[in-house]
Amino acid sequence: MAAAVVTSVAACTVDSDSGEASASCVAQYTYQDITYRDVGNANFTLGKKLGVATEPPCEDTGGRGKSEEPTGLTETAYEVAGISPEVAIAVGDTPETARFFAVSSGSELPPEVQKLIDGS
Repeated sequence: MAAAVVTSVAACTVDSDSGEASASCVAQYTYQDITYRDVGNANFTLGKKLGVATEPPCEDTGGRGKSEEPTGLTETAYEVAGISPEVAIAVGDTPETARFFAVSSGSELPPEVQKLIDGS
């Protein structure tokens, strides 16, 4: 299967009135009721196609009103070779564009994900 190098994705927005920067949402996807965050900086090998992952709405910037519906962006979820889909998946339109996402508890990553990152 395809191998991919992943880089972290982070964004910042600037308030045009105050000129102050504020953090934007970290890239996240939900697959089978589990939310995964972009961890970046890992070499991984894709496994089989799992299904559809959905990007949850971003609430960090306050740009979306309470009455607005989330966009519900969806992409394909893939297995990451050697890691359970309950711990990590890859998400992208195609295998070549898939990025690495993992569950996390605060700032801690699961040991198998940390091992993959450390081996990169």
